[in-house]
Amino acid sequence: MNPSRKLSPAEWEIMEAVWDLEGSPSVRDVVNRAYPKGEKAYTTVQTVMNTIEKKGFLKRKKIGLVNFYTPTRSRGDMVRKELTTLVSRIFNGSVPAMANFLLNSENLNMEEIESIKALLASKEKELKGRRR
Repeated sequence: MNPSRKLSPAEWEIMEAVWDLEGSPSVRDVVNRAYPKGEKAYTTVQTVMNTIEKKGFLKRKKIGLVNFYTPTRSRGDMVRKELTTLVSRIFNGSVPAMANFLLNSENLNMEEIESIKALLASKEKELKGRRR
């Protein structure tokens, strides 16, 4: 993946707000959602959103004096792309190796273990259903 086509942590924060807001939010909408206590200035958020647009992850439409931004990729697509890159680079493309690392490096409680088991059972049922 081209590094300029990845989102930085600050860009992810802003994209999360854009995806949460749905549609085509303005910079002001994003500032209010992502930084309700004024943690970042409007101009800072606008600059980051313009960078994200240059990377191709947002489309900008100006109506009057206001810029509205629409995501070009869904959150799911972006997460999938990032995880695929991570698994490929860190775990030699092995999802089981990544799962093993996560399961053995995290302090999982029984509720989380049950949740993971349910996810695996659901996926197994889905895959078995496809074979028929």
